[in-house]
Amino acid sequence: MNNVRYVYGLTSALLVGGAAVSLMTGQPAGAQVAQNDSSVMRNVVPQAGAPASFADLTAQLQPAVVNIATRQRVEVTRNPFAGTPFAELFNRRRGQAQQQQQPQTREAQSLGSGFIISADGFVVTNNHVVAPNNRATLEEITVTFPDGTEYEAELVGADAASDLAVLKINADRTFPFVRFGDSAQTRVGEWVVAIGNPFGLGGTVTSGIVSAVYRNTGQGGAYDRYIQTDASINRGNSGGPLFDMQGNVIGINNAIFSPSGGSVGIGFAIPAEIAAPIVDQLKEGLEIERGFLGVGLEPISDDFADSLGLPRNRGEIIQNVQDDSAADLAGLRPGDIVTAIDGNEVTSQQTVSFLVANLEPGASIPISVLRDGRELTVNATLGRRPTEQEIQERQQTFDPESEEPMAPEDMDTEIAEKLGLQVLAITPQIARSLGVEEDTVGLVIGQVDQNSDAGRKGLRRGDIILSAQYNGVATVDDLRAAIASAESEGRDAVLLRVQRRGQPPRFLPIRLR
Repeated sequence: MNNVRYVYGLTSALLVGGAAVSLMTGQPAGAQVAQNDSSVMRNVVPQAGAPASFADLTAQLQPAVVNIATRQRVEVTRNPFAGTPFAELFNRRRGQAQQQQQPQTREAQSLGSGFIISADGFVVTNNHVVAPNNRATLEEITVTFPDGTEYEAELVGADAASDLAVLKINADRTFPFVRFGDSAQTRVGEWVVAIGNPFGLGGTVTSGIVSAVYRNTGQGGAYDRYIQTDASINRGNSGGPLFDMQGNVIGINNAIFSPSGGSVGIGFAIPAEIAAPIVDQLKEGLEIERGFLGVGLEPISDDFADSLGLPRNRGEIIQNVQDDSAADLAGLRPGDIVTAIDGNEVTSQQTVSFLVANLEPGASIPISVLRDGRELTVNATLGRRPTEQEIQERQQTFDPESEEPMAPEDMDTEIAEKLGLQVLAITPQIARSLGVEEDTVGLVIGQVDQNSDAGRKGLRRGDIILSAQYNGVATVDDLRAAIASAESEGRDAVLLRVQRRGQPPRFLPIRLR
């Protein structure tokens, strides 16, 4: 279950006041308002109220809901910097470091929920339930039914952007299954039932209502658009179904807002209308392709609206445009305010990212924008959306003034041990943060051990290594190869060409350890 920690407050005085009105009049507050306003229609609230029981519905649906457990093999490198300050790595003798860098493996597990969508055993769940962690290999997926029967399953397809995955149970039998409903018809206030595996407690049923539809949580991304419910959802409910009263899956439970890590009545489910087409493609083993515009966007806040004289909750402002992207080729500029995509109005519930991601690469679409107070339309031919990993790499930044070391999984231990350096390949984003040309090729230094020769010779965070042994270094592998070449030739030092911001490049020999 994805947790989004959120601190909030309640105006209890208003709640108490509302309750007081109800008690004093002897009637619900809504009915009192209707009496005072003849234009308000009466008797719009269903008289039946809450269902007498969810038992019959649960008995029909529960056999198709399963618990999902994975077993992963994680490769770890035992070294002194794991969980300790970076500098401690270099206080070890070389022999000790080499001995501690021998690869080790450990077993990791994950738990979640899922539901069967066909008699032959296809299962839908969240991608984060089955996706391996960093440096992990998915070794086994086990699906457990409410009666305790277990089957092995294989991963058929997964999509990180929408956080959806499809499994196939390896068994020659007919399974109970459920179907997707039409979440577009879901209304706020309707009853819903969630079934899943919270905290490993299999076969747990909770009920509630739809609190909001098409809720944008502010986390960004192409699929930040959820059904919100107060049905209790906790860790382990991820990937489980959210049912309507007809037994249709209208959502896939995915995340919660919580200051404590537990349910506080604010849960989110991926709408079926978004999930179903993606699931169909994953089931067939197809790659999910999405349109891509290539812009950095920000919603129009109240301050933006006031400064520009715009309606609130409408449009998004372009903060940056990627070179040679669909947006760049269409003539979009930073400062443009996108108000519509392909005729669909841009709002907080219907973002540019969502609208574009649901169009195919190569599609030619009109984009309505406001520029310098004028309305205009440009036509863009969409590109192909990069993978989530590629997007993260493009967004990666680098703070030269920070003293925080890179994460252990991002550090090359051989370079760290032999040169006393943490290094990272330069991206255009990192280049901009360093104040150098975006096409600069090299490695940026992330941290320097002051006890190393590199530290004694004044190298520091933010310096850029352009070459080693007269050969350009575009990747960490290039620097590692230069070190290996120097060692094979019996050399005790590596000649680096280093550039510091505001200074010309210079050659500097760094002794190996």
